[in-house]
Amino acid sequence: MKCCINPQCQNPDNPDNTVYCQSCGVPMPDLLYRRFRMIKFLGKGGFGRTYLAEDRDKLNEKCVVKQLVVNNPGTKVLELFEREAKQLQQLGHHPQIPALSAYFSENNQLYLVQQYIEGETLDKILQKQGVWTEQQVKDLLISLLPVLEFIHQQKVIHRDLKPDNIMRRRNGEYVLIDFGVAKDLSATVIHTQVGTRVGSDGYASREQMQGGEAYPASDLYSLGVTCFYLLTKISPLELWSDEGYSWTKNWQQYLKQPLSPELRKVIDQLLQKDIKDRYSSADQVLQNLQIIRPPQPAPKLSTPPPPQSTPRPTPSPQVSWQNPICIATLTGYSSSFWSILSFGIWSVAFSPDGRTLASGSHKTIKLLDVQNQRQIATFTEHSNQVYSVAFSPDGRTLASGSQDKTIKLWDVQSQRQIATLTGHSNTVTSVAFSPDGRTLASGSHKTIKLWDVQSQREIVTLTGHSEYVSSVAFSADGRTLASGSMDNTIKLWDVQSQRQIATLTGHSNWVWSVAFSADGRTLASGSCDTTIKLWEAR
Repeated sequence: MKCCINPQCQNPDNPDNTVYCQSCGVPMPDLLYRRFRMIKFLGKGGFGRTYLAEDRDKLNEKCVVKQLVVNNPGTKVLELFEREAKQLQQLGHHPQIPALSAYFSENNQLYLVQQYIEGETLDKILQKQGVWTEQQVKDLLISLLPVLEFIHQQKVIHRDLKPDNIMRRRNGEYVLIDFGVAKDLSATVIHTQVGTRVGSDGYASREQMQGGEAYPASDLYSLGVTCFYLLTKISPLELWSDEGYSWTKNWQQYLKQPLSPELRKVIDQLLQKDIKDRYSSADQVLQNLQIIRPPQPAPKLSTPPPPQSTPRPTPSPQVSWQNPICIATLTGYSSSFWSILSFGIWSVAFSPDGRTLASGSHKTIKLLDVQNQRQIATFTEHSNQVYSVAFSPDGRTLASGSQDKTIKLWDVQSQRQIATLTGHSNTVTSVAFSPDGRTLASGSHKTIKLWDVQSQREIVTLTGHSEYVSSVAFSADGRTLASGSMDNTIKLWDVQSQRQIATLTGHSNWVWSVAFSADGRTLASGSCDTTIKLWEAR
């Protein structure tokens, strides 16, 4: 195929080798900007037309060409078009935002060229497949919220977030597109000139449409409306009335299926009409979803054996795993439905001698005697969820990482807190001791910190990941640290030189867990892409 780029052409698509457009008669250029071969008309809207093209400078890689189409364009239109190019240049290195390839003028027309995303918009998916399930909406939030957090950290607000501006790749990853009305965030608020319409009716927040202001929370409102549309297939414009945003108070009555209390609470806060009642950051929404380590469905339990009249014999050291038996169920945590959803037990760890089990939950760590199956102690000094616990090699110290951004060290014997390690600016998702017990590693948002256990001081901060570090693990000799991240990669670090050795790629979704084999030669990684990978560590 070959495509005509005359802005007034009604039927731009032509056969190959066409010299003059069969629809409008305009000469057909072989290459635009001596680089791009136009192959298909994609559509038009707003101020431009879009085309599918091949980039000759990149081995005919597919790309999207946007053409500014306005008669006598004013300064504001030119500014918006140029702004989109600048935003893509600034943000396009994120894997879920299209990258900018070129921005140029030819034959008195402005063009913007960006990465081609192979997939469909949410609106098209909804029309094909029907109302979304709760899990589909959760997957969308989990994938897209880190992207919003990223652009907001870059001082950019999208201002036009809606189903047509979110695409799903074939691998299930969501991509945020169309930054035509995005704008740099000055201080904490964007002011739009009076009379300028920015955003889409029904999806834009009240402060954006009525007051000409936009905040990160404004994008979050639009995301909430998008979730509502996907769950109901009801456009927000259908619910519009003289009271405007009143429908957001009773949005749940339009649901086609019941939702869990967890998701209802999140969407309800996203849809708050008043900005002061809404989430202020995407990270807050992520924390409410508890997606750093999402709870998995409970395994189906077989029917327990009938009660025995004699005590259970002590298991032989040679254990057969063909028919594993549950020895005991240890309780003591809250058993309410909401607590299970939001505050489940996120981490467990055995002491080196196997006699003590530590577990982390909401604000709480418990020590349990394994043989007697009794609680030894409860630590409650954390102010939020405890995501990771780890014993030192000698079993004397326990470390815990929490959503309250701190790490705490505990004396196991005296059952007292030794120290609180501060320095992370986000949730601490993972902690691990080195084999000699002298160093503690902790993972958080984009960073890993190494701590001197004896002096309780930070040694170094390792950077390189672009998302949360969900797991850290030392090799048996203590020389190498592995880290798994929500950026889909694993990194290996030289502990002594404190430098990155390698980045392991291959997972198509978040890496939740990493572990070295006893000889240190093999690294295992577990991912949300439902695979485990084994790596030759050397």
